[in-house]
Amino acid sequence: MKIVVQVKLMPEAEQAAALRSTLRTVNDLACWVSQVAFARGVPREYELRKHTYLHLKAQGLGAQAAQHVIKKVRDAYTTLHANLRAGNLGKSKSRRRVKAESKPIAFRPEAAQPYDDRCLSWQYDAQTVSIWTMAGRIKNVSFVCAADAFKVLQQYHKGESDLIERDGVFYLIATCDVPEAEAYEPDGFIGVDLGIVNIATTSTGYQAAGRGLNRYRKRQLALRAKLQKKRTKSAKRRLKERSRREQRHVKNTNHIIAKTIVTEAERTAHGIALEELRGIRRRVRLRKPQRVTLHSWAFAQLGDFIVYKAKRAGVPLVYVDPAYTSQTCSQCRHIDKRNRVDQGLFICRGCGVVAHADRNASHNIAARGAAVWTAGRESRVPATP
Repeated sequence: MKIVVQVKLMPEAEQAAALRSTLRTVNDLACWVSQVAFARGVPREYELRKHTYLHLKAQGLGAQAAQHVIKKVRDAYTTLHANLRAGNLGKSKSRRRVKAESKPIAFRPEAAQPYDDRCLSWQYDAQTVSIWTMAGRIKNVSFVCAADAFKVLQQYHKGESDLIERDGVFYLIATCDVPEAEAYEPDGFIGVDLGIVNIATTSTGYQAAGRGLNRYRKRQLALRAKLQKKRTKSAKRRLKERSRREQRHVKNTNHIIAKTIVTEAERTAHGIALEELRGIRRRVRLRKPQRVTLHSWAFAQLGDFIVYKAKRAGVPLVYVDPAYTSQTCSQCRHIDKRNRVDQGLFICRGCGVVAHADRNASHNIAARGAAVWTAGRESRVPATP
């Protein structure tokens, strides 16, 4: 299982200048490679290399750095084409899709640049790195990170690391290959219902209310609007200081929720059943005031956190179809749209059971998870006559 560890670099003034110059140069050249690729119909990586490699070398890039720039551009176009095929950029001839298809991909000056073991080496005892730059290889660049992250980095680092600059601070995003724990045979499943009013509700009784997070988002939205309206230097400085603050807060909240759910499943020897919610933003139709709330909902991030934490702990996990989970009675299985009286109340028209709507849905998800797990273990081989 691959996870990433973020490491903060603490370079001296000359080292920081070399790193900044390197990022600007490689991303400018990546934009040039992107223009060549776009003009030639985005050829394969080997074909693109024949048209760009010598020019990159002449601009002062090392052999490995030149290869990484070409690969970065080709990977960006691969991702773009995958999004186009999946319909993530709208239908054919839509404004957003035409804009994406009509011009070469551009790279920001601070965009990430991949480094492999030939361009970057780690000295764990001294907590420093040696890294290639346009000014030559610089050594003894100090780094800091959390104690747990450093332990994972030291034991499981494998593969490339990305150098990025964020608000004048340099980071290395290191890839680590952590072994997965062996999954046990679950004694039932915990259903997890994801939502906006209640971020996560489980069939065991745990409920992570979204009231505090939604209030925090509204305050941040109002404050950003107020500062953007002023347009003064101090307002712009405040906006820059507060950038990504909401993102970090939501990420930390999702980490806490995911850890609570996985720990409970591991303690009770249960598996976890999640709804398959990919593409929900394209499927649903909402009024304008509700769109901000939906598009701020980081359900995919929470799901990803639950998945990787479950894999590390050896907790079995399955995805289930979310259709009608909020309209189905968990007791008698009667399905009726009118069963869902309002956001928080469920009253079955068949048997009359009264329950919390999200709790009822989580029980349905748990039952579907058990069915999916059993179906996956059953043999599909025809019986021998």
